[in-house]
Amino acid sequence: MGTPAPVLSFAAVRRAGLAALVMARVHALLFLAVATRVTYKATRQGFFNILWSVVFGFATLNILSLAAKRFEPTRRGFTFGELMAVGVVLISIFLLTWEMLGIFHILPLKIRR
Repeated sequence: MGTPAPVLSFAAVRRAGLAALVMARVHALLFLAVATRVTYKATRQGFFNILWSVVFGFATLNILSLAAKRFEPTRRGFTFGELMAVGVVLISIFLLTWEMLGIFHILPLKIRR
């Protein structure tokens, strides 16, 4: 006895729907990349600043969700994504501090006799 026809058609429709979803996401990503590149004509450093701020923003959102999940009574420990978000924020704060110390001419330290 074989698989009923409605189950087979549902599986085919599901596969087609998932393929369409992936293609839509790829097209949206390509459109966003082209639109960003066309409208934002600046140096490479400026583009990396945008990428850095996006990474920092997503890490901050992940940490905020971590704080919201803290109130769940059955939840213990951190997930890998949450640990990565905390790490990115800590590294970002360290790099920002280092950059600010350089801007204010505190670094590099110069020892005079």
